[in-house]
Amino acid sequence: MTISKPPRAPTGLKVRGRGLWREITTKYVLESCELVLLRELCREADRIEELDRRIVEDGLVVTGGRGQMPKANPLLMELRECQRTISRLVRELALPSEQEPERHATVHELREA
Repeated sequence: MTISKPPRAPTGLKVRGRGLWREITTKYVLESCELVLLRELCREADRIEELDRRIVEDGLVVTGGRGQMPKANPLLMELRECQRTISRLVRELALPSEQEPERHATVHELREA
């Protein structure tokens, strides 16, 4: 099998997502269905970075638009959902452990080895 150039990162990814894309695609050869999962993983990583930034700006506790009682920032729930999605995507992608990566083999081949 010839070693091909890693696929380019999808458009629209931000720094964190592009970095994750590059890190994984330079280590592993992914099949098209795995690239779809990786794209979504990278998008979620970007969302988490944005949510983290906004939570730091707004604080963990916010008041409602009509001066309601302070409450937990609703972005915290969104952050937890993104973290769950990342966990699910990582499991579905099923990358081999760090001890066994080889650039010339597909992830599927490494899993079966």
